[in-house]
Amino acid sequence: MKYKLDDVCIFINGGAWSDKEYVNKGLPVLKVTNCKSKGFELDDIDYLPISSSQLYAKNKLVKGDVVIATVGSHPNLVDSTAGRSCIVSSIVEGFYLNQNAVCIRTKDSNILDQKYLGYLTKYRLFQHYIQMRGKGAANQMRIAIGAIKSFEFDFPDIDTQRRIGNILSSYDALIEINQRQIKLLEEAAQRLYKEWFVNLRFPGYEDAQIVDGIPDRWNIGTLGDIAIDVGERERKENRSKYKYYLPIDCLPKKSLSYQQMNDISLAESSLIAFDSGDILFGAMRPYFHKVVIARDNGLTRSTCFVVNSQQESKWAYLTMLLFDDKTIDYATQISVGTTMPYVRWKDFVKMPILVPPNGICKGFSMLTKPILQKANLLAESVIMLTEARDRLLPKLMSGEIEL
Repeated sequence: MKYKLDDVCIFINGGAWSDKEYVNKGLPVLKVTNCKSKGFELDDIDYLPISSSQLYAKNKLVKGDVVIATVGSHPNLVDSTAGRSCIVSSIVEGFYLNQNAVCIRTKDSNILDQKYLGYLTKYRLFQHYIQMRGKGAANQMRIAIGAIKSFEFDFPDIDTQRRIGNILSSYDALIEINQRQIKLLEEAAQRLYKEWFVNLRFPGYEDAQIVDGIPDRWNIGTLGDIAIDVGERERKENRSKYKYYLPIDCLPKKSLSYQQMNDISLAESSLIAFDSGDILFGAMRPYFHKVVIARDNGLTRSTCFVVNSQQESKWAYLTMLLFDDKTIDYATQISVGTTMPYVRWKDFVKMPILVPPNGICKGFSMLTKPILQKANLLAESVIMLTEARDRLLPKLMSGEIEL
């Protein structure tokens, strides 16, 4: 049966509250900037007062809701926003949807299945339809909700819809489980770092003499004492060995694993190479919070430091040090330039740090490396599940695969 979305769906605009209403704790807000092509990024969340729960009740998201970004960059741009569709998972269930996005729900689940609706909005036919109706500049395109409502589609019978929705959602359920496990592993590594190197409760701390916050046999040094900028290595003549192009703006904020790598054919000029095990650190504002461990060989932009440790024993310590908020704050403070502030390596390596003895660093590495390796294996699994789902989706939606 052919329907327009307006006939079978409820449309709820994102809330138009003021930034002045935000508080430190309360009702979590979902913004367009939190909705990424790979899912939800929740490292930078704003909150509304608990007292606003009734006032903005209509903007509260439930699992299965479809969120479509109505404002953002043009689809031709890397990691574009406008028209992006996200299905609300348990990770963001109960969040309050902000402006520049619309929430869509089915009116009658016996006519249109909610799961099927979510995957329909990711189908290339729908994406092409609404993106072609966007208006405005390339970096700030707007899609009218009326255009989304006017989309017309020949829906299969409800049983077929449900089967399609259940097949595709089974992939997303596995992806969500892996993402939760990755998050727990990241938190475990960060807690261990804080316990050993911030709270100074490292093995043997009970017998260690600590003077002015420095344990005996530890030293005050600089980042340059343990880190090197391996991006300076001359590897361009071996460009064929680098399989991926990884722009820093496509990375998640402060995550030990990433789930997206772009094909090398997208690479442009001003590139530097990285190898598996290198640490990528965004060196231009607003990317100081972009820090990841490379899983493979690739190329990235020169707006990123490619860092590694001078000694293998200190690699895990250096990695977690670069994830520390204090390191990111330091990079922000020493940045130069006005339009696009950036960090110079010669300034970055002057950052004061504690330099633990090799024995402590080796012990930390023995505990931390398996955590990081498991997180990366799960991230690779997420990539494979996502690719499998995305290959299957158009075949199911077009009827190429009959159910």
